[in-house]
Amino acid sequence: MSAKTKKSEQRGLKLKYRLKEPSFYKVIMLNDDVTPMDFVVMLLIDFFGYEHGRAVDTMLKVHNEGQAVIARYPYDIAVTKKRLCIDRARKAGYPFDLRVESE
Repeated sequence: MSAKTKKSEQRGLKLKYRLKEPSFYKVIMLNDDVTPMDFVVMLLIDFFGYEHGRAVDTMLKVHNEGQAVIARYPYDIAVTKKRLCIDRARKAGYPFDLRVESE
């Protein structure tokens, strides 16, 4: 028990905390006809921790189906990863895009 909890109990107060699991959001990669496939594979490896083979398979799925869910994160992490990927793509001159949607 922490000192804060002990003092609260000595005063007759009982503090109860409920931790809520964060809501998760899907990160969806969208296909375009300009961004090179190797660049997409590199983003999957660098920002989403994919192994090379899995990154290639996912990139081909996006290419063939038009989009694919590539990760699930709490909102802040999903939006940050989206922004980092899009920033890198814009610096390289590509129109690459991701979407973040609630599950």
